[in-house]
Amino acid sequence: MSKKRTSKVVRHSRNRLPSDKTDWGRLDAMTDDEVVAAARSDPSAQPLTLEQLAKMRRVPRVRVVRQQLGMTQAEFADAFHLPITTLRDWEQHRSVPDAPARALLLAIERNPKVMRKLLADKAA
Repeated sequence: MSKKRTSKVVRHSRNRLPSDKTDWGRLDAMTDDEVVAAARSDPSAQPLTLEQLAKMRRVPRVRVVRQQLGMTQAEFADAFHLPITTLRDWEQHRSVPDAPARALLLAIERNPKVMRKLLADKAA
């Protein structure tokens, strides 16, 4: 991890995306109904059933929790000992918190004052 706790974000314009196997011309030529029909015909990409959705657990909304506390990303990361790059990835949906991180975020969401006190740096 960088000592500056920063990461480099690479952005591509739509006209200069990295090459892939997608036939964008074919996709652009399809109607919305055709796109939906093609997606539903893919056996590996079926929508979840209501039963499957009911079993899923919601991940705490990191950005909402942070904003409710009135903290910047840097302040939140420092206060709760999180790498700022990880926090940014969670907020921008590039990755999701694993089980221990979800537990920490849930504790922060439920009682941020106690969590700040528990994680406060002690002067040596």
